[in-house]
Amino acid sequence: MPETAFHHTSHRVDIAAPAGVVYGLVADAVRWPLFLTPTVHVEALDLEGADQRLRIWALACDDVTSWVTRRTLDPAARRIDFRQEVPGPSEPGVTGSWVVEELPEGSSRLTLRSALPASATRTTPASWLERAEHDDLLALLADLKHLAERWATLDEHIVAVEETLRVDGPAELAYDFLYRIENWPAQLPRLTRLDLVEETPGIQQVRMDLLADDGRTHTARGVRVCFPHGGRIVYKLVEPPASTVAQAGEWSVEPDASGVTLRGRHQAVLRCPDGPSDTTPDTEPRTESGTAPGTEPRTESGTAPGTEPRTASGGGAGPEVGRALGRDSAVVLGLARRYAQSAVRVITPKP
Repeated sequence: MPETAFHHTSHRVDIAAPAGVVYGLVADAVRWPLFLTPTVHVEALDLEGADQRLRIWALACDDVTSWVTRRTLDPAARRIDFRQEVPGPSEPGVTGSWVVEELPEGSSRLTLRSALPASATRTTPASWLERAEHDDLLALLADLKHLAERWATLDEHIVAVEETLRVDGPAELAYDFLYRIENWPAQLPRLTRLDLVEETPGIQQVRMDLLADDGRTHTARGVRVCFPHGGRIVYKLVEPPASTVAQAGEWSVEPDASGVTLRGRHQAVLRCPDGPSDTTPDTEPRTESGTAPGTEPRTESGTAPGTEPRTASGGGAGPEVGRALGRDSAVVLGLARRYAQSAVRVITPKP
């Protein structure tokens, strides 16, 4: 059997933050959607010690893609090796590593090396790979640099809200309301327009106009990943309202012996003040096969230590954003409850 040819690439960025902080950002995968632009959702399939298995949904060239990756964490060496799983057991996937080096004066260097099988270009246009590499990877490294250089105060700019509501009705109907987001504008006064694209069942891209309290209209764009069998819908606003740089959350329908609990969890990152000046990540593409370089366009990164979300942020726009998230969540849950319970009343025969 002939050996597989690979495209090898290397990307690096110097960061004015301790190496341990940068490694913590890369290692904590579950928090990536809140902090990293391309990442929509990360589902932990297996987290056994140093070995992890994750399913990741991310945006690449405005398309939502999903894959499973295996990672091996080495905190002592500040290194994370990854291998992307693919459907065919004999077909190699993307492999690579994250390495964090300590530099003088408390700074660090983050390097991402990856190898993409040359066979991928037979089914994926090289131009797409180049765009994904250039746009998504550089955005990923820029996000990591931005976060790491503000890690000491990052938790002050996180707002977290959770709302729950009990429902005396079928879980399936409550979920149906949450899923059919295209029907929300007729019932939510603040949502004046919504365009939905669902080319793949359960992967929804939405663009919506939101009416703010001051009367202005803000356009937001989001992605929703739906898990009907689990009664969950996770979402991320990739273009959130102006007061935040990111919003992510989850709607869940949780049946039990006495009824159903509807739950909405929402987190937002407020705009942080400027920190150390940004520098563009260095890229060093190397191609063994002589064709266009490729890479794993969306693979890693997360959050710094000590940044657990709070129910309110440390001042600024935090209380206002928290109130708006809680209010809108309560309204949606209330409408889902009314939808489920009204349907039950309609089909229940009179005695």
